[in-house]
Amino acid sequence: MAKYEVNDRAVKHAARLIASRQYVLDSDWGSVQPRAADENACLEKHSWDEYAEWHLGLTDGATDETKARYAFVYGDLRRVHRSGLIACVYRASEWRHKGIELAAHNLLQELDAAAGITA
Repeated sequence: MAKYEVNDRAVKHAARLIASRQYVLDSDWGSVQPRAADENACLEKHSWDEYAEWHLGLTDGATDETKARYAFVYGDLRRVHRSGLIACVYRASEWRHKGIELAAHNLLQELDAAAGITA
């Protein structure tokens, strides 16, 4: 099983987007998550560093500036999606990647607070 480290730059990027209200509360993650063509289009216009900021996980042992290096995408490469954060929490929990799980969970709490979602 692959191992991942938390991408702190991505966590900070997501937090900045949430603070500036660049998020989507209701979306079908299966429909809006970036596909290979979306990622390729992003990389044509942006640097690998900018691309990396959309991924909460960095794959241990994978080469920088390859798609294999970046995991746990949380947005559509423009905005944070609540459903994307939930998917990250779920997937990381399922495969016991605790650091990623907690980072995604904390971002989800930030987003919910910013959006006024309370118990």
